[in-house]
Amino acid sequence: MLLDPLNAVREDLEDNDIIPDVIPADPPFHPKTLLVVTFPTGQEALLGNTLTKMDTADEPTIAFTPMQVPDVTDEPTFTLVMTDPDAPSRENPKFSQWRHWVVTGVKPPPASEAVETGNFVAHLTKPVVTPYCPPSPPAGSGKHRYVLLLFQEPNADFSVPANAPERDNKFVNRRNWDVARFAKKYGLKPVGVNYFYVVGE
Repeated sequence: MLLDPLNAVREDLEDNDIIPDVIPADPPFHPKTLLVVTFPTGQEALLGNTLTKMDTADEPTIAFTPMQVPDVTDEPTFTLVMTDPDAPSRENPKFSQWRHWVVTGVKPPPASEAVETGNFVAHLTKPVVTPYCPPSPPAGSGKHRYVLLLFQEPNADFSVPANAPERDNKFVNRRNWDVARFAKKYGLKPVGVNYFYVVGE
């Protein structure tokens, strides 16, 4: 019997403690899309592969095609987040989570356009909330999990308020963030996840 790729994603997240360290175990998370993350270097996040600081120095593109019907009838929009639960190290995550990137208004290209052009890269339609901060794990801190999460937004007009902590982008103020609390506050539904490791050397 062929393994459902979305169930395989969930099992991997559990095996590597993304569930529950980043995504709560309750309610159960059921992915609805495969999230493809590609850096300008050509390197991809592949559910736990190890990349370098150089590989991930610049903002990646993302692509996804919902494999299950979204929960809204209108064209859905999405929020993308990247977070590090292992700050400053997995053994001592006193700064967990470290907020690396928050983008709202993410849209996949129209299906007909994507099929015709072969380009499935999502469009970032709104100004970034938290600008991309590349992985920079401290020397000697071991492997860090960098987790990218895709959330379905409650409506196309969704935006993060101007006074929200996600817009405070001073370096030290990115620490001790909680993506699950952020999602719950704004009614964001998780639909896709990917992650990679970078080693603090």
